[in-house]
Amino acid sequence: MKIQGKMFMWLSVFVLAMAVVYGVWSKEPAGTTALFLAFGLCIMIGFYLGFTARRVDAGAQDNKEADVADDAGEVGFFSPHSWQPLALGIGGALAFLSIAIGWWLLYFSAPILMVGLYGWVFEYYRGESRTQ
Repeated sequence: MKIQGKMFMWLSVFVLAMAVVYGVWSKEPAGTTALFLAFGLCIMIGFYLGFTARRVDAGAQDNKEADVADDAGEVGFFSPHSWQPLALGIGGALAFLSIAIGWWLLYFSAPILMVGLYGWVFEYYRGESRTQ
């Protein structure tokens, strides 16, 4: 994590320089404010990663002699048979489409989103995939 903290700190220096140049050159307050806020976010993330890197063991990314396989491990559990992301995707697409077409479409997308979310949360508590 030490290297990621340094990367974010250098990125914050770059974003600060670009914010100053953009602010002087364009005299446009919205973009200048956005760049200064991006600078603040980069500083916060870089400080957090640097602070955390001192408190935890060194990872494979901090070792210059490490191989890619040294950082391998379990990524997580992904359900191989779930249909719930499809319902969530369709409901989310309709919900965002309601911004462009009309808010009335949100009445049709909200139930699809709720059914998809309910099914995704509780899919391993009922049916053939029950684990508990």
